[in-house]
Amino acid sequence: MAIPRGAPHETWDSIIPGPPSRNNGGCSDCSTSGLLAYGAGSCIVVIDTRSMQLVSVLPMPSPSTTHLSLAPFVTSVRWTPQPLSRDLLTHEPTNSHLRLAVGDRQGRIAVWDLRSRLVVLYMDSDPDKSKLGIQDLCWIKCLDLWLIASLNGPSLLTLWNASTGRCIWKYDASRDYFSCLRRDPFDCRHLCALTLKGFLLSVKVLGDGGEDDIVISEHQIGVVGNDAVEFQKLEREAAVSPSSPALALFPLFFVRFGFSPRWKHILFVTFPKELVVFDLQYGSSLCNIMLPRGCGKFMDVVPDLDNDLIYCAHLDGKLSIWKRKEGEQVHMLCTMEELMPSIGATVPSPCLLAVILCQSESTLQNVDKLYPDMSHTTPSFPVDCSAPSDFCNKSLVSESYLISISDDGKIWNWVLTADVVSDVQKTIPNFNIADISEVRVSETHIQPLGNSVHEHALDVVKESESVNNNLTCGLSKIKFTKSELSFKTNLICQLHLLSSTVTMLAVPSPSLTATLARGGNNPAVAVPLVALGTQSGAIDVIDVSANAVAASFSVHSSIIRGLRWLGNSRLVSFSYAQVNDKAGGYTNRLVVTCLRSGLNRTFRVLQKPERAPIRALRASSSGRYLLILFRDAPVEVWAMTKNPIMLRSLALPFTVLEWTLPTAPRPVQNGPSRQSSLFNKERPPVAASTTNASSTDSTVTNSEGYTDDTSESFAFALINGALGVFEVHGRRIRDFRPKWPSSSFVSSDGLVTAMAYRLPHVVMGDRSGNIRWWDVTTGLSSSFNTHREGIRRIRFSPVVPGDHSRGRIAVLFYDNTFSIFDLDTQDPLANALLQPQFPGTLVLELDWLPLRTDKNEPLVVCIAGADSSFRLIEVNINDPKSSLGSKARAIKERFRPMPLCLPILLPTAHALALRMILQLGVKPSWFNTSSTITDDFPHGIPEISPAPSGDLRSYMIESVLPPVGDSVVPELLLKVLEPYRTDGCILDNERARLYARVARKGSAARFAFAAAVFGESAEALFWLQLPRALKHFMDKSAKKTPLKASVSEIVPEIGDMTTPNRISSIGKHMSGNEKGDTKTYGQLKLMAFEEEELWGSANERIPWHEKLNGDEAIQKRVHELVSVGNLEAAVTLLLSTPPEGSHFYSNALRAVALSSAVSRSLHELAVKVVAANMVRTDKSLSGTHLLCAVGRYQEACSQLQDAGCWTDAATLAATHLKGSDYARVLQRWADHVLHTEHNLWRALVLYVAAGAFHEALAALRDSQQPDTAAMFLLACHEINSEIVSKSGTTDESSISLVGEKQSFSVPGINQEHQDVIAVSEYFGQYQHKLVHLCMDSAPLFD
Repeated sequence: MAIPRGAPHETWDSIIPGPPSRNNGGCSDCSTSGLLAYGAGSCIVVIDTRSMQLVSVLPMPSPSTTHLSLAPFVTSVRWTPQPLSRDLLTHEPTNSHLRLAVGDRQGRIAVWDLRSRLVVLYMDSDPDKSKLGIQDLCWIKCLDLWLIASLNGPSLLTLWNASTGRCIWKYDASRDYFSCLRRDPFDCRHLCALTLKGFLLSVKVLGDGGEDDIVISEHQIGVVGNDAVEFQKLEREAAVSPSSPALALFPLFFVRFGFSPRWKHILFVTFPKELVVFDLQYGSSLCNIMLPRGCGKFMDVVPDLDNDLIYCAHLDGKLSIWKRKEGEQVHMLCTMEELMPSIGATVPSPCLLAVILCQSESTLQNVDKLYPDMSHTTPSFPVDCSAPSDFCNKSLVSESYLISISDDGKIWNWVLTADVVSDVQKTIPNFNIADISEVRVSETHIQPLGNSVHEHALDVVKESESVNNNLTCGLSKIKFTKSELSFKTNLICQLHLLSSTVTMLAVPSPSLTATLARGGNNPAVAVPLVALGTQSGAIDVIDVSANAVAASFSVHSSIIRGLRWLGNSRLVSFSYAQVNDKAGGYTNRLVVTCLRSGLNRTFRVLQKPERAPIRALRASSSGRYLLILFRDAPVEVWAMTKNPIMLRSLALPFTVLEWTLPTAPRPVQNGPSRQSSLFNKERPPVAASTTNASSTDSTVTNSEGYTDDTSESFAFALINGALGVFEVHGRRIRDFRPKWPSSSFVSSDGLVTAMAYRLPHVVMGDRSGNIRWWDVTTGLSSSFNTHREGIRRIRFSPVVPGDHSRGRIAVLFYDNTFSIFDLDTQDPLANALLQPQFPGTLVLELDWLPLRTDKNEPLVVCIAGADSSFRLIEVNINDPKSSLGSKARAIKERFRPMPLCLPILLPTAHALALRMILQLGVKPSWFNTSSTITDDFPHGIPEISPAPSGDLRSYMIESVLPPVGDSVVPELLLKVLEPYRTDGCILDNERARLYARVARKGSAARFAFAAAVFGESAEALFWLQLPRALKHFMDKSAKKTPLKASVSEIVPEIGDMTTPNRISSIGKHMSGNEKGDTKTYGQLKLMAFEEEELWGSANERIPWHEKLNGDEAIQKRVHELVSVGNLEAAVTLLLSTPPEGSHFYSNALRAVALSSAVSRSLHELAVKVVAANMVRTDKSLSGTHLLCAVGRYQEACSQLQDAGCWTDAATLAATHLKGSDYARVLQRWADHVLHTEHNLWRALVLYVAAGAFHEALAALRDSQQPDTAAMFLLACHEINSEIVSKSGTTDESSISLVGEKQSFSVPGINQEHQDVIAVSEYFGQYQHKLVHLCMDSAPLFD
């Protein structure tokens, strides 16, 4: 059911969440744009991983219709993979790219919109059935729809329609416990679910997502160690609940897995003491690795995106790093790193809950690697070792960014570097961590592609023969072993949120001492700090202006039970512990904490335990005096000097005590005074009131002229209901002698449980829900009943000059709800501001924030919730019927230590505008908002002229590329983005420096950067591969050798592609050197299309399966060998089939056919007939092997594609086909990837490699991406023009100059073709629509 949209509750931004716990199951997810979401209690916390700042907190609403129930724990979070929507011409801009799926312990699944901070959809569930808690969530795609897969309860897997919330499919793995869900990075329709017993369920959604379109396969992962025995023991001991997920039943038994982002069908599975590499295609484990002794149990596994490394988190807070052994799928433990430093840690030490890899940083690193900074290098070499050492080291180091979350409220940002020893670094100019055991220095250098044809800085200077030979002779044989590799983890940033469950809240009162020192009658301005006492004994100090934890002090070793401010810079707190010896008693501990120095000083230290524990603390507003209340014992009065001194012990049966607040300013009288229930009697003259109140002002003058500046008073109630006011003068305590109310004022039906005192009024609440107030100067009194439970706290609101009321109070009840009453009204109960329906939050403590300086500023209530969160709630004092305010004007504008540079959070129209500006090319000086260009951009940016005062288009990079769209649009978009630019919240310095490097290195580089910034990693990889795909097509279609040579020199390479020119029918495994030559940068393997890459990847997998036996495994191994052309090994394997095997005759027939040296027309005809019959009856695709035996590779590829073996068909084509035959296989593969797998960017790379540019444009048009279609034409034109110009030939039919601009030159597409014209017109319409949307949308700042 969809939830109607409404105004977002923006005061939720003023929330600081409590710490996460095991109850949250370590749920966390990092989006491709760098937003980290994790569960903390019943809240979802969203953090920017680059600046490590709190972005937003989303509290899950309570499932109950009343506000008296707590919201359940959040147990799963998952960001949507949907990219930024660009379909502006047919749909209005949406926030679909900022959707977040959240599951909780009660089985609810909510889809949040981060920008509006609203739940836009709940997954429908049967209310009559028990609530099955959510274990994990996962997004998958079906045609044009997105589905959400969920693990409900212990054993139920459910698929939901993410648009309607309807359940479409269920699977019950009874008698087992699902552990986690993961989506396949190679196929967005495919997911796997794993149970604690090692049962693996593979689910693929085909067609439109109906029940008949869901294909499943079941596997059992074998475990070598004793994890299964341990789980059986836990299962017997656990109290099994039919609705509880595995994280609740077995919180410390973790079974996790992750898809390999580099190798298709490979899964990494961790049991508590075992690491398993599982091949989903074979349904078998490739290796089982036992955890060494002394290592903590596995908690999670995180594969590296770019390198053959996996990171494993352990329960003891350590991180293990595993490297794949060359030629095998066996991983070796390299090192163990500490993720929970013990320095300054509390006892017990905090626990590690989750480890997350930042994908956004990995994508940007791929852009940086392909387009490195060349400012320190000569044109002949991509890396020069004479450059500064940090630059040289950067080429040798692989960096991965990890986020760890601990249960003490800390978020750790780690950078993990893999480096070689220093003496090797000085010798080797290039190093790829992807092949650690043996690395050869590539002889083909990475050269970025130019921006336009005329830019001389991008010309590639050919290396001399001697330099190349020297480089090869000196470095090509250097190898690295595991011992020469060094891993380091460095903490680069940490975000500290609330460290433990909040038990106390204290706000500073205006200091009378500061008033005296400054002179005047106005109280000192309170500091914007709030102190929170926690269950762990720490004090967290909150800076409310920044909504962040400003400081944290470890003060006590047990629960803080009382906390008060002493002025504005000191805190006093107490805790106690019960003594377990025969004498019994309590050990009370009182500590004064100085915020400036961070020192903790204990006082009132006794040698023996006391009979009673401390019950509460009460500090005067000046911080000079402290009342210590004991349980069933006298109250002590202390003077809080540098060395605190006890003034007196009061042996009276007090129930409550409260110091007076500073005297409130008189209300403004505009015309006739208002009659109210609080001041409904005739007031005494002002002079008399002032005289009576002077005893608690900052100065008191007696008859002898002696000035006493230390007098303060406190009100109290006794156990018999009696009331009183005492006054403290220096070391003397005397009765204030107030004017008593009538005898009927004393309550007879309940003890006084709460009190607030601000001269001249005392307000009291009792356990029956009655509120009574009394004027100590006149004796007037009144009362009313709240019809609620007992009252626990009463707090006067701050008053500033100009306020019309001094009687507003916040009342906290024993049922953990609160209300706000105005005693300056005739009927306070009728005009009460009742607590709104908070999202399942019960209030433990509250107080007013005393920061108002003007009557027009809102009142703000500080709340410590039962979910351990801290909140600021704004109260609308202008409209009493509006409940609590809905505007986030909580205090002043939020202060951030650095701008929040997250373009993905901009309004959709403005985000699209920034994306277009980055694509078209803006000068890097546009990002410079001050005059510190040399500091921010130290890489030689030429644009250092001041900002132009006229045409903003001068900021755009000049280009001779063909015109596309409206040339006026960039200037309009720059005007729209100007507020963000001046605020410095577009790109941070590091990303701006990277853009400065790639801005003039070609349009494809800019497009890749823009896609990476907005979290669209697949699109970024497409742009990075586009030059190579276009070069591949032109290489295959070129007729002249010189043109081929020049093409190879111009386009940036991903490594040395020197592999055997053709693979014979009797192939061999690649040597280590050959494998090293075919390496590409990690994620780019997802976009592989060249014959060498496809063949090399398939050939490397063959040794992994050599130890697998069984008929099915043998059939798949034969298929792999035939695909790579290794017929000799295939025949050997086929002949090894035992005669009694079910596949003996078919294997023998294939062996004879494959080993036949003579193949003529009659033999070919017979084999074709046999092959057709075998394909019709045999699922092992044996017929394709016979076709390969007679050289009918094109037909074999077609049969493989018909059977759904698309990667195998491409591998076979890469081995045996050339030219147009290979292109046909690629084009048909691209059609399948586009229309069935719905992977647009992978399909585009295949289309370009096959030369099917019309189909590529059609795919972009059908996907409603007019801007990408235009950018695609520009990139292809630029790359093609560069290649043609370097080849020394010109094609008059494809290159012509019109004025100073070029017309489009794209292979296979005429410049006047209707597709080119349609793309340009469509893009122009898109630009105009975007400009209108940007103008209609106001800038949105944090």
